Amino acid sequence: MASNEPKQGGGGFFASIAAGLSTFGSAMTKSVNGLLGYEGLEVINPEGGTEDAEEEAKKGRWKQEDRDGYWKMMQKYIGSDVQSMVTLPVLICEPNTNLQRMAELMEYSNLLDLADKCEDPYMRLVYSSSWAISVYYAYKRAWKPFNPILGETYELVNHGGITFIAEQVSHHPPMCAGHAENEHFAYDVTSKLRTKFLGNSIDVYPVGRTRVTLKRDGVVLDLVPPPTKVNNLIFGRTWIDSPGEMIMTNLNTGDKAVLYFQPCGWFGSGRYEVDGYVYNADEEPKILMTGKWNESMNYQPCDSEGEPLPGTELKEVWRVADAPKDDKHQYTYFAHKLNSFDTAPKKFLSSDSRLRPDRCALENGDLSKAGSEKTRLEERQRAEKRTREAKGDKFTPKWFDITDELASTPWGELEVYKYNGKYAEHRAAFDSSNGNEESNATSTEFNPWQYESLAAE
Repeated sequence: MASNEPKQGGGGFFASIAAGLSTFGSAMTKSVNGLLGYEGLEVINPEGGTEDAEEEAKKGRWKQEDRDGYWKMMQKYIGSDVQSMVTLPVLICEPNTNLQRMAELMEYSNLLDLADKCEDPYMRLVYSSSWAISVYYAYKRAWKPFNPILGETYELVNHGGITFIAEQVSHHPPMCAGHAENEHFAYDVTSKLRTKFLGNSIDVYPVGRTRVTLKRDGVVLDLVPPPTKVNNLIFGRTWIDSPGEMIMTNLNTGDKAVLYFQPCGWFGSGRYEVDGYVYNADEEPKILMTGKWNESMNYQPCDSEGEPLPGTELKEVWRVADAPKDDKHQYTYFAHKLNSFDTAPKKFLSSDSRLRPDRCALENGDLSKAGSEKTRLEERQRAEKRTREAKGDKFTPKWFDITDELASTPWGELEVYKYNGKYAEHRAAFDSSNGNEESNATSTEFNPWQYESLAAE
């Protein structure tokens, strides 16, 4: 019987995966020991170049004076979760928010439609786990989304029959919740990322809960993704890796997909590769899966030892769509649509991420204005917090309710938020009252605020 660990050697299907991929090779990991003040700093080159660490460290998006100054400021935070401790410069940002990043998971939602239509319980997991993998092509972008303001929202329509709503439900700790739905599935997520700053890299732990309900048979799927590591955050060319296991479990039956994201090895070997199996409730492999998270995923029925069944062949289940060439932020066409009001409802919420002035300025290439607007929004948010504390008020999300449930994750417990259905009521009320009324994107001011008249102090 095959174990839940994908085969990484021997005579099995994945024998071609080199045994040395489990750690970073010495040819690619280097310490900057020759520069005063940077002793022991690791710079990791995924291509395993032969140039020395000092030359590699000079590459990337930072100007030398900005890079050096930021390094001096950040050193004291090594080992800490820096999400709410540090104000990050816009030069490392991309023109969207974490709420929009959450919506990017909907690009290949047709895979969930196929999972709902499918009668084979194991193929359901092939489709749904491939859907979960598909977003990693977007996540390889090495730019940071803007942190949402408390109460900020993002809406998505006009894609696959989906209605999507996400909301920033907590600021300390930063948490967001999302809900998407069409005729085939409902998607619910509570996300609370935890980070650990390591000097020139940062570990990101997905403390969250993701559930997908397939409507035809009421199948509930639970997703546990792997952690992510952002390398060369300040020195060198920034790149992202997500080594570890992704597990998609059918909570009704106990069937599950266990997929292993290979770590980047020597000279980039193994980078992007994903291998694993769909297992039944007795942990017997039924379907093998293999591919690259930046290209495509494939599947093939297998025997109890994990070997391909005779007379079957490897078939493709998902392939990444074409992307714009030489895009400044490595955006996909779908990512560009997420910033467009073409994917917003006619009457959208004034708290929508598309309206953020710092995001808009960055999208238009005005870094100076983006920086000043980002500072203004953050100051206003701090002023709101002071006012809440002085009044003894609490912030209450509009579209999600906190529950009594504490979900266990590999990286800690999570307070679970539940979609309360009020957004569907809001949209239905608008459609029935005056469906021709539209919001004006140029005149609508971004407004996620709890206190309407409060000015930043």
